[in-house]
Amino acid sequence: MTMNLSWLEDFLAVAESGNFSRAAEQRHMTQPAFSRRIRALEEWLGVPLFDRGSHPVTLTETGQWLRTSAQEVLTRVARLPDEARTVADASSATLRFAATHALSLTFLPTWLRSLESRVAIGPIQLVSDVAANCEALMVQGRVQFLLCHAHPLAPGRLVAEGFVSTAIGADTLLPVCAPARAGKPRFPLVKGAAKIPLLAYSAESGLGRVVRALRAEALDKLEAEPVFTAHLATLLKAMALEGRGVAWLPRSLIEDELRERRLVEAGPATWRIPIEIRLFRRQAAELPAAEALWRAAGGEQAGA
Repeated sequence: MTMNLSWLEDFLAVAESGNFSRAAEQRHMTQPAFSRRIRALEEWLGVPLFDRGSHPVTLTETGQWLRTSAQEVLTRVARLPDEARTVADASSATLRFAATHALSLTFLPTWLRSLESRVAIGPIQLVSDVAANCEALMVQGRVQFLLCHAHPLAPGRLVAEGFVSTAIGADTLLPVCAPARAGKPRFPLVKGAAKIPLLAYSAESGLGRVVRALRAEALDKLEAEPVFTAHLATLLKAMALEGRGVAWLPRSLIEDELRERRLVEAGPATWRIPIEIRLFRRQAAELPAAEALWRAAGGEQAGA
C-alpha cells in the first residue's frame, strides 16, 4: 500500500475537530469514504491514531506525534513549487561548460574575463575532462558549451552529429623536447637520427586525434616509437621536461618553458600544426544567459 498525502490532511481535519462527521464534511466526502481513508492511513502506519471510544475523538500517543509530523510534511510539500522555481531560475542563469584540461588551465580564464566587458556573465559550472568525455556531455545535454582545440582534418564527434561551433582563438601544436647540452633538441625530428621516443596521446584525447590525423605518416617514416601514453597534455609536458621524449603540445601550455629554453622545438616549422580553439553548442535555442554569451563570443544566432 502506498500512502496518499491527502490522508494526512484528512487526519489533521479529525485531529482539529475531534469529530469524524464534521471532518468528512470539511473534506467534502461522505463519512464512510472518509473513514476508509483514515483506516487506510492507520493500516499503512500499522498503528491506531484515534481513541474512537471517547467523545470527542482523541488522539493516541502516536496520533499526537503524527499531528506535528504531518503538519511539517504538508508545509514542506507546499513549499516545493516555489523552491522548484527558484532552482529553475538559478539553473537558467548558470552556464554549464565542458572544456579540455589544457584549455581549462590556459585559455578559458582569460577568455571569460574578456567577455565580461561585453556581456554579464553569471555563475559558471565547469567540467574539465578529455575531449571524448566532454563530447559525450554535450551529446547527453548535460552542458551547454564545449571549449576545445579543433582542426578541420580531424573532426570530432560533435561535427558528425550536427553541433554548431565558432572559432574563438588560435593555437599551435609544437613538437617539443628537452634540450641537449648545446641547447639543440635532444631528440631531433630529422632523417637519420636515432629512433624518436614519442610521448603520445591516448585515443580519448582531442589533441591526439589531430596529431594522428596530420603527422602519423611522417612519424612512421622516422620510426617514432611511443614510450609513454596519457590523456592529458599536462602529463606529456611533464615527461618532456624530464627528457623522456618528444610531445606535441599546445603553445599556450608551454610558453614559459619555451621562453626559458626548458623545452625546445624538436624539428623545423613544417612539423607545427596550426589549430583552432572552438566553442561548440547544440543547434537548438538555449536559455537567455547562454544565448547572450554565444552572441558575445561571435557565434551566429541559433538556426541562422
